[in-house]
Amino acid sequence: MAAPAPRFSADFAGITTPFRDAEEAWFWTASALVARREGTHAEPGSGRVDRPCDPDDVVLCLDTLYRRGRITTAHGAVLRRWGERGEAPETRRPVERQAAQLWREALAWLDWPLRAKGIVA
Repeated sequence: MAAPAPRFSADFAGITTPFRDAEEAWFWTASALVARREGTHAEPGSGRVDRPCDPDDVVLCLDTLYRRGRITTAHGAVLRRWGERGEAPETRRPVERQAAQLWREALAWLDWPLRAKGIVA
């Protein structure tokens, strides 16, 4: 299936490019949240690629999943820890197996709402 063409976003001027998958969206979001926390916050769209959302849009999707009982605080902790590292936990490393399972579960749940909003292609 061919990837959809970039779409126009009313929130950001011009053409935006959706993320490939929920994992890519999450790494981008985690990076933006770290930058914001450290005071080096750049405006969305100021990077090389304009995205169809703000990092808070992805966080809101996670919050909705949590409030509906789809993900737990353990999922959130794994997303935060590994998202800030910029890498996914590995199932082949015994100490990371549980984190890898939670990571996959959380991103699987996050995928649909991000696709529905046009954040993920």
